[in-house]
Amino acid sequence: MIDETENVEVKKVNMEGVPEQLVFGLDIGTRSIVGTIGYRDTKGFTVVAQTSKEHETRAMMDGQIHDINMVASTISEIRDRLEYMTGRTYKDVCIAAAGRVLKTVEAEAEIDFNSETVVTTEKIYTLDMLGVENAYEKLREEQNSDDIKFYCVGYSVKHYYQNGYAITNLEGHKCNKISCEIIATFLPDEVVDGLYTAVERAGLYVANLTLEPIAAINVAIPERFRLLNIALVDVGAGTSDISITKDGSIIAYGMIPSAGDEITECLAKHYLTDFNEADALKCKSTEQEEVEFNDIMGLPYKISSDEIADVVKDAVQSITKSIADKIIELNGGKSVSAVFVVGGGGKIRGFVESLAEFLELPKERVALRGSEVMGNIKFMQDDIKVDSLLVTPVGICLNYYEQRNNFIFVNINDERVKLYDNGKLAIIDAAMSIGFPNEDLFPKRGKSIIYNVNGEKRMARGKHGEACVIKMNGAEAGINTPVIQNAKIDIKPSTVGEDAVLEIEDIPEYKSTIKFTFNNKEVVCPRYVAVNGELVSGFYDIKDGDDIWFLDYYTLKQVFEFMDIIYSGKVYVNNVPADMNTKVYDNFSILCEIKKEEPNYNELYAKYGEPEFPTDVVYSINEIASDNNTVNDKYDSTLKENIHKTDETGRVDANEIETHSTGGETAGEQKNFMENIKKEIADEKVTVQPEEEAASVSVLENGQPAEKENAVSTARNGRAGVDDITITVNGDTVIMKGKERYILVDVLDFYPVDTSVAHGDHLETMVNGVHGDFMTPVNDGDAVVIQWVV
Repeated sequence: MIDETENVEVKKVNMEGVPEQLVFGLDIGTRSIVGTIGYRDTKGFTVVAQTSKEHETRAMMDGQIHDINMVASTISEIRDRLEYMTGRTYKDVCIAAAGRVLKTVEAEAEIDFNSETVVTTEKIYTLDMLGVENAYEKLREEQNSDDIKFYCVGYSVKHYYQNGYAITNLEGHKCNKISCEIIATFLPDEVVDGLYTAVERAGLYVANLTLEPIAAINVAIPERFRLLNIALVDVGAGTSDISITKDGSIIAYGMIPSAGDEITECLAKHYLTDFNEADALKCKSTEQEEVEFNDIMGLPYKISSDEIADVVKDAVQSITKSIADKIIELNGGKSVSAVFVVGGGGKIRGFVESLAEFLELPKERVALRGSEVMGNIKFMQDDIKVDSLLVTPVGICLNYYEQRNNFIFVNINDERVKLYDNGKLAIIDAAMSIGFPNEDLFPKRGKSIIYNVNGEKRMARGKHGEACVIKMNGAEAGINTPVIQNAKIDIKPSTVGEDAVLEIEDIPEYKSTIKFTFNNKEVVCPRYVAVNGELVSGFYDIKDGDDIWFLDYYTLKQVFEFMDIIYSGKVYVNNVPADMNTKVYDNFSILCEIKKEEPNYNELYAKYGEPEFPTDVVYSINEIASDNNTVNDKYDSTLKENIHKTDETGRVDANEIETHSTGGETAGEQKNFMENIKKEIADEKVTVQPEEEAASVSVLENGQPAEKENAVSTARNGRAGVDDITITVNGDTVIMKGKERYILVDVLDFYPVDTSVAHGDHLETMVNGVHGDFMTPVNDGDAVVIQWVV
């Protein structure tokens, strides 16, 4: 609502042909606030409406808000006037900041692409923001303190680079890398907070924040002039803002807390007036030859503007000396080529001349800029006086189109925070700003279990917990939901899932049982697993750090413990005499004499009965090798000769067999030999001698007939029919199944040996440490070596 008491003529503007999208800018100065409504098109910038109002009190000093409520009230009045003039409402506003503690930081940034990429506006914006972030990191390192928080209020790009080469505009170009050099400006938290609070109390939202010198230079020094080393000085009421250009870009920003108010205070003290009267006296002296006023005693005065200039001469020289020193500092220790002065404070007589003197420049090189810099600015109001006072207000609006760098306020978990809005703010950014733990945003797993299985490290993960619950303004949201101004965000932390639980039986290698026969009756035992050296069952809960080994066997002692057998007589495993350490694998057979001293003898006897121990037998070979077999020339005659060294009963003299695989043959010869042996053995005919004939059977041992006991012992290496034996091959345990007796060549059916390609000079074969050929017998428990030797 417009203040009816305000002595300002407010005229409505003809809005015909004006686009819907308009920019609202506020220049919140130390002495006054200027509001501007306008838009940009291909012809330039058009000011639709503009109005201003001075502060009724010294609500601001040196660019810093002191009375937030008074400033907010003035902002509200400016907005009401503009809404009345244009017939539209405004919620978003662009502002500019000034301050006494401006920090300027130079930084670089680059983005590498995986392949040649077309550079878009979004990629350029991302590059700029990366540069701002790098500048902020440098500032934090320089400050070496987290007590004072600084916020970026504006930045300028000095140079863009395409693949390392300088370029004016990156958009549309193809390249693998883009980079930039920027100057970012920062102000302390309290300066920015005061501006935002005043604007929000006026019912507005800050759409863009920039720095006053950035806003001014966008109007006063067009890009075509920036090749020159020029300084722009915006002399306001509380601060003098400085920008410097060189080699086509802005190279520095600065600010000093000395400006028009110092001149006003000098006049007030000299002529004994209040501050507002002295300020009016100062302004009139820039436009009139004589000025009339009354002092605080009510006495009237009429003085010349030249006299006023003499009175404030010392104050003007003090201000210009400070400005000149700052310019030289920002310009690398030397003066600039020329200076443009804008703002009301620079209009006082003698200001530009004094500044030229301190910079050691000709007077014509320091000039007050006014309407001549407004060539591309069109004003729809006829009563607007175009001068240097309008440079910054128009520049604030123009900056909206160049940079979108502002802050927004949100309330997260009842804590109010301010966020730098880079256009991509999400709830996760707000959460990080209050130090919300990152792990509380995402589902958390329960504790994992790390364990070893047969020497291999494994891990069982805990279960996921529930994700965090996020609401923004009462509606469900996610961590990547965009944040809006004044949003109320509530985040309920995620939960921890259940710890990992794993039993032995859950491991893929686990087989629940081992089956074997006991006196021809099937017995099923749970499979043993060793954990940290202790035997456990399949129901054992695995713990972190457990060392697990799966056992594919029981010892005979463990079998008896499982079956509650204490006393036993003779015991055979797979028809071979066994002791308590004999290993019993899956599908093995046990023959055991159960003694009557056993406490539960009757029960065991009823269940398993008497064992049928093996009959003493030996094996004979009647015929091996058919006429159709073709054997390698070198080994054919020797092999057949040795195989047929039997007596008329078909008994084999093992010691008469000559050894040939001693390492002298080539790999190809040995390969053929092995293949032929396997073919020969396929035709072997084995006969089992009846028990009653066993006494008449003799086996040659060391060239002499062996005793019956030796023959029986030999027979016990197998059982009638099919027999299984357990041996080691190159240190690995191997179970051989499916035959009545075995020779060395049979090992190749159960143990992988690559004979297709020579892996050394010759193939070495040994049984129990003694060199042998592939006809060498292999018995249960033998240690076999088959390996390539270089």
